[in-house]
Amino acid sequence: MIPNMSKSYKITKYKNGQLEELDDMVVTEFPLTVFINNKEFATMVCTPTHFEEMVIGFLASEGVIRFRDEIKSMSIDEGRGYAYIDLFTEVTTSQQYYSKRFIGSCCGKSRQFYFHNDARTAKTSTATTTVTPAQCIQLMKLMQEGSLVFQETGGVHNAALCTPDEIIVSRTDIGRHNALDKLYGYSLLNRISVRDKIIVFSGRISSEVLVKAAKIGVGIVLSKSAPTDLAIKLADDLNITAVGFIRGSSFNVYSHPERIVQG
Repeated sequence: MIPNMSKSYKITKYKNGQLEELDDMVVTEFPLTVFINNKEFATMVCTPTHFEEMVIGFLASEGVIRFRDEIKSMSIDEGRGYAYIDLFTEVTTSQQYYSKRFIGSCCGKSRQFYFHNDARTAKTSTATTTVTPAQCIQLMKLMQEGSLVFQETGGVHNAALCTPDEIIVSRTDIGRHNALDKLYGYSLLNRISVRDKIIVFSGRISSEVLVKAAKIGVGIVLSKSAPTDLAIKLADDLNITAVGFIRGSSFNVYSHPERIVQG
């Protein structure tokens, strides 16, 4: 059992024509409500680990902050499920423009975003990092081998911030956005430059995941699953290399293949 991240339940399983009772591990789901300057901002449903990283990454992703130093104080009440953040300044952008509150569309050049705030915070990558096919496959293998909660429950997403040669940090969450926010928060807390880094991801590359990677600032996203058509369009426009279906010894490159080089 992984403490806080999974729980044991008695279940009835049907297999090979028989019903049997057994113990099964189920992933934990936890609501965390975020208050900014004493005002309720958002409720995040998450896996109850690395709260500080997740909240900081979320606020940076939403354009509320750019750096950790903009936070005056921060406290997490895990018992009640509250995160209290005091900023040195007031939140000036209208709350309707944050993705957790508003669904709409807008354009920045040829880009099409679901949320107004994405057009403001997504970055066009200037990364010059390259990676070999063997490194892509190895990074995915390392992330999956290290995902104990997924192996135990099958109910979480995994994301890792990497160099071409190794995993810097890996995070797990029931929410794919939360897993990425935890990486973003980790990089901000530890002052890690992400422009030359790679994100390895367990889920499909949706437009929201692609935009989240663009907000973090990486130039390469590796996934074991499929992309969507809008994600590919955004990746092409935001200068991000999107690689999907990394399984076994093969994968597909959907945008900016120049960053994938033969070793």
